[in-house]
Amino acid sequence: MGKATLEPLKEDDMAGGLTRGVLFVHSAPRALCPHVEWAAGNVLDARVSMDWTAQPAGPGFYRAEHSWQGPAGTGARLASGLRGWAHLRYEVTEEPSAGVDGSRWSHTPELGIFHAQTDVHGNVVVPEDRIRAALEHAGDAQRLRAELDLALGQAWDDELEPFRYAGAGAPVRWLHRVG
Repeated sequence: MGKATLEPLKEDDMAGGLTRGVLFVHSAPRALCPHVEWAAGNVLDARVSMDWTAQPAGPGFYRAEHSWQGPAGTGARLASGLRGWAHLRYEVTEEPSAGVDGSRWSHTPELGIFHAQTDVHGNVVVPEDRIRAALEHAGDAQRLRAELDLALGQAWDDELEPFRYAGAGAPVRWLHRVG
């Protein structure tokens, strides 16, 4: 999958609230691919044409990515514009910009959408209120772990990881659900 190159943002762009990010479509049925491009183009106010390749982790599915540049908040609009579509797995990242935290949105058909703030390195930043809420369960290690996993979006990472990994050209190890 080819990666688009972006011109570096200038200081003037950052002051004006411009940022950039990437739309990663991890799996989409062939029939949905043009609709994803149309929806992204509608948000970005530009024609979007993505280089779709077969997704080894999901036979019959395709994957693509699109680098974008736009005003702060574009990532949220992209994520919202794509959510809820059957069989669509995707992530949207938005880099931090002047006065605005970075963000990542992850979506799976089964779990819906997850949003997290990110630091300059792309790490999830958990707000102190979420940590305090999790610590309410400090006496129950299993519940504490579940609360922290929820704050970090672990379920979304677990579901998306085979699709991310397969996209890197690595062999896929299929896990089959029993029962």
